Amino acid sequence: MGYFDISDLNDLIEGRVLLFNKPLFWTSFDVVKKTRAIIEKKYRHQTGQRRKIKVGHAGTLDPLATGLILLATGKKTKMLEELQARDKEYISTIELGKTTPSFDLETMFDHRQALSDMRREDILAVLELFTGEIDQLPPAYSAKNIQGERAYRAARRGENVEMQPIRIRIHEMEMIHWQWPLVTLRVRCDKGTYIRSLARDIGEALGCGAHLAGLKRTRIGDYLLENAVNISDFEQFVVNL
Repeated sequence: MGYFDISDLNDLIEGRVLLFNKPLFWTSFDVVKKTRAIIEKKYRHQTGQRRKIKVGHAGTLDPLATGLILLATGKKTKMLEELQARDKEYISTIELGKTTPSFDLETMFDHRQALSDMRREDILAVLELFTGEIDQLPPAYSAKNIQGERAYRAARRGENVEMQPIRIRIHEMEMIHWQWPLVTLRVRCDKGTYIRSLARDIGEALGCGAHLAGLKRTRIGDYLLENAVNISDFEQFVVNL
């Protein structure tokens, strides 16, 4: 079970860092809620008593993204802030020629532009512009707190949300596949980077617009997606403790 090599239920309750492969359409809180429910159910089954189990996640992963999400239980929840601060790696698929208000597929397309003569060299040249420290404007459809409210709530009401740029760092960006209109990138970046905004910015720099069509997180610090498990496998593991 890798990081789920847990000796007994008490070991899990006391504190562990757990690696999950987040399913598509699940929120990060969905994973936390399900994990807590699995552990609490097993505790009730073993003891006949109810107990609130402490569970938290180290960084939000959008519902339309899949891949690695770190959870911590018990005393290990004290590590969450430090885990969240580690650099991250993503495999992202960007579709050129179409834009959306949310910079991904949460909202409908609001602009289309045909640009079939795009060359691989053009894309590689633009990617260099976004490597290193850059200022990035977060999406209005994000969990950023604006005047006491999550930005996405106001955006979904159709209100104009004024976002402020943030300083981020892209350590590496590699194009691993290119077939018009799709570009697949491997991106290693610091905490706080919005890959959706990166997709939007790359599209603007290329003059054709773009949106994020797919996203998978593959690494957080030294934690790798290949060592993560599905929530259903974790549930079966806990049942058998």
